[in-house]
Order: sequence, then C-alpha cells, then structure tokens
Amino acid sequence: MSVAETIRQKLNRALEPQLLDVVDESHLHAGHAGAREGGESHFRVHIVAAAFSGLNRVARQRLVNDILKQELAGPIHALAMKTQTPEESADAQ
Repeated sequence: MSVAETIRQKLNRALEPQLLDVVDESHLHAGHAGAREGGESHFRVHIVAAAFSGLNRVARQRLVNDILKQELAGPIHALAMKTQTPEESADAQ
C-alpha cells in the first residue's frame, strides 16, 4: 500500500472527515534533504472534520501527527496540513 493511501486510511478511520485531500508533493523536493527515490516523502493534507471543534491550530496538528506517528518516524519527511472544522470550511467558501 502506498504511503498516501496509508495516510488516507488512518485519517479517515480516526477523524471521519467530511473532506480529506492528500497530495504527494515529493516531486517538488527531488534532490533535497529527506527526498526519497520514488517519492512519497513530502505530503500536503487538507482535512475538514468535526473532531477539530474546540481545538486550536497546534492541537489539531498534534492530533494529526499522533495519528500518523509511525509514518512520520519513517517514510514521511514533511507533512504540511490545513485543518478545519466543517463550520470554518463553510465560512471560507
């Protein structure tokens, strides 16, 4: 299973998001530190989930990092994230 699919499965299971977008940006980092041959090392995620309600930005990111702890210790070198509640997502549109 790809790293991107593992990210999707773990975040879907833990957060039950209304929106989950996982983008592999590894190609943008080819030749840089942490870039692996074949990619799947740099990701950007956008998550809209009710589980973020009442949490500040740092707490939301810690929650995601905890969910992906194993991947962050291994194949993931960098993870950029946008975390929103459903209300915040609706306000942005």
